[in-house]
Amino acid sequence: MGNTSESLITIEELCEELMIGRNAAYKLLEERKIKGFRIGRIWKIPRASINAYIKEQVK
Repeated sequence: MGNTSESLITIEELCEELMIGRNAAYKLLEERKIKGFRIGRIWKIPRASINAYIKEQVK
């Protein structure tokens, strides 16, 4: 898929990108600060959701 704003990333990639731990990543998803969805037990996070979260934080 590449690194477009339409791509989906995993929880591990989210942790890498934001330089946070898994617990912090799960908390952001559970609190809906970063939007994502689950397929079975696997989280999928749209890259656009991460970009929106980062933009919100730098205000």
